Amino acid sequence: MAFPLLDVRFAARAIAAGAVIAHPTESVWGLACDPFNRDAVERLLQLKNRPVAKGLILVSGDSDDFGGLLDNLSAEQRQKMTESWPGPVTWLVPHFGLVPPWISGDHHSVALRCTDHPFTAALAHAFGGPIVSTSANPGGCQPARSKYQVLRYFGDSLDFVGGGATGGRQSPSEIRDLVTGQVIRAG
Repeated sequence: MAFPLLDVRFAARAIAAGAVIAHPTESVWGLACDPFNRDAVERLLQLKNRPVAKGLILVSGDSDDFGGLLDNLSAEQRQKMTESWPGPVTWLVPHFGLVPPWISGDHHSVALRCTDHPFTAALAHAFGGPIVSTSANPGGCQPARSKYQVLRYFGDSLDFVGGGATGGRQSPSEIRDLVTGQVIRAG
């Protein structure tokens, strides 16, 4: 899947500066920002009309980017996660207070995904760590499956929209709870 490297660099610099951007993921378009920039996260939530209590997903192309969030997991738990990565599986893992409440919401866990989408993985790498990535749609609307649909939803309220096409998967990422093994959302 080809995409302009300049887009990756521009998008990563924009995120580092506090921007909210739209980018393709494995199945749908996503909205992304710096997870540790509270203003950016609040703006993203406002654009989506999403309550902070629901929490957000952190995405990277490299599981090492999740650092301390994986340190307290058992070898079996780590193996279970890494066997499904990179790919469209999001894991809920205990966050042990290592992420801000505007990321975890009302939960004791945080959602992590190691993506196999080339643009999204390159974007997190260029940014230097995991990014927030949540479906690009206002609450109650279907997730955007094209750049055109992103623009219809959000117009010029985003700082950057780009990165090529989605990975072509029809269903969103599966969400699994690492501690209980429960499938929260089938993929």
